[in-house]
Amino acid sequence: MRKTSRRDLLAAAAGATAAVAITDASPATAQAGPKPIFPVPATTIPIVGETDVFQVRRIYCIGRNYAAHAIERGSDPNREPPFFFQKPTDAIQNVAIGEVADHPYPLLTKNYHHEVELVAALKSGGTNIPPEQALDHVYGYALGLDMTRRDLQNGMAAEKKPWEIGKSFDHAAVLGPLHPVGKVGHLGKGAISLAVNGVVRQNSDLDKMIWSVAEQIAKLSEAFELKAGDIIYSGTPENVGAVVKGDVLLCKLQGLPDMSIRIV
Repeated sequence: MRKTSRRDLLAAAAGATAAVAITDASPATAQAGPKPIFPVPATTIPIVGETDVFQVRRIYCIGRNYAAHAIERGSDPNREPPFFFQKPTDAIQNVAIGEVADHPYPLLTKNYHHEVELVAALKSGGTNIPPEQALDHVYGYALGLDMTRRDLQNGMAAEKKPWEIGKSFDHAAVLGPLHPVGKVGHLGKGAISLAVNGVVRQNSDLDKMIWSVAEQIAKLSEAFELKAGDIIYSGTPENVGAVVKGDVLLCKLQGLPDMSIRIV
């Protein structure tokens, strides 16, 4: 029989220690994994009557979806197919019911415009969604403002360049809380308006939209895979216009509470 040397005993002890170390470290290593180098908060929208919130994935907006607004922006509503653009999710400014929220006048612009809109929030999605099934994907609705740096938008459009700088900036997507479909139904008609310092500027009805919310969802799903968390700004009526510091905007939509901001 081979005599066990001191070297053999030390090697066996080292192996046992390594095995224990690997066994002990493996679960911790598996659980840790990669992590963000700094936290980025999720963008959420409050839901009326709920403690849970709606987490936003993407913001889609449709352009020129009321005939009179299309005409004032220089296009022919009878021939133009729907077109869409996006805003970053962190552009959302939540406004509580009954609040007059301070809204900062943005950088670079000297012609800052209001656009009041119905906003639809999706609970599910897909691709190539038929219009007759589109509303099944809607979780709820909110009242919104698509704020626009019009001079920057027009300047870029004149140069045939993307006009994202006119639409996608901090606080550009003002939004009231979400109202679940189960409580308010689907909003396909109803008065929508905006007043500045008590003077009505925009005044129309949802039934004057060229493309309904269902049709917007269907068209968007031809180009993108829609998913839960997507929201859609459904277009603004005519008479968009400039605001300045000190102006108070009051937005109204039949069936939903009012929303108000003050330009600061």
